[in-house]
Amino acid sequence: MLQFELPWAFALLPLPLLVIWMAPEFRDRGEALRVPFFSRLVDISGLHPRSGAVVLRKNRWQRVNIVFTWVLVVLSLAQPVWVGEPIVQEKSARDLMLIVDLSTSMDEEDFTDATGEKISRIDAVKQVLGDFIERRSTDRLALAVFGNAAFPQAPFSEDHKTVLALLDELQTGMAGPRTMIGDAIGLALRLFEASESENKVVILLTDGNDTGSQMPVPRAAEIAAANAITIHTIAMGDPASVGEQELDLDALKDISEVTGGKSFLALDNDELTNIYDELDRLETEKLETLSYRPKLSLFHYPLGLLAGGNLLLISIMLFSVSRRGRSHA
Repeated sequence: MLQFELPWAFALLPLPLLVIWMAPEFRDRGEALRVPFFSRLVDISGLHPRSGAVVLRKNRWQRVNIVFTWVLVVLSLAQPVWVGEPIVQEKSARDLMLIVDLSTSMDEEDFTDATGEKISRIDAVKQVLGDFIERRSTDRLALAVFGNAAFPQAPFSEDHKTVLALLDELQTGMAGPRTMIGDAIGLALRLFEASESENKVVILLTDGNDTGSQMPVPRAAEIAAANAITIHTIAMGDPASVGEQELDLDALKDISEVTGGKSFLALDNDELTNIYDELDRLETEKLETLSYRPKLSLFHYPLGLLAGGNLLLISIMLFSVSRRGRSHA
């Protein structure tokens, strides 16, 4: 569909008429003698004639060309564009961050995989979390880990293959042996600062309790809630464990309740799989639909036609003058 970005430019079409009316062409009137025997007079007088004043008059084609030129200039100024068919794009309306505990206790082989073999907690996380990531085809995902401190692994991105590759490279102890849950939530807060998404979700997975974060866990949860960040917590391991490996289920439940999320306990691989299925139902994919119509600029076509038309007219005029010169000779 043809459309003009600056249709008001067509108001300039009568401008030449206004110029002619306000500033007519200059004419100088003087006396002159017209004789039919000019050439004989020249021969008798012995004088050599010189070019006198000549009043150039526009022929019909020149007048047409003036109108043609001005119309094309105005047409170009109006910025014609060709508007294409609507193109609909769908993008994620949610940023989802995965935070994985890499304390050394995640090496404990107390999870049973689909074949019935015992695997470590971290391997179970990689298997199930990998399947979960592949199902999030439209979400922007980020990956972070924590131990003695929290570290980002992948920023928010739709490049899920990179997130999966980084997940597969995770090793227990690479962030330290301790469990700083409050600092992990603090890292999520910093990473979400640059997010423009209105739907912000964190899935935090740990098998221990907080062991001295610089940011207290309750305070971190309150700030997350104030920034509209939902945190789902997943506790792994034996609830009866004690010491640094003790699961503080109440603290994890409080984090989820304060931020509007849910808290889960995974005692084996099947339960962990069911938890991610439940998260799929809780956090269904949310899409933001963007629609736009591509525009192709056409202003150069009138200018090209103008240049071609004027070149053609000049060529015709030069050819006519050349023919008249040869005929007089």
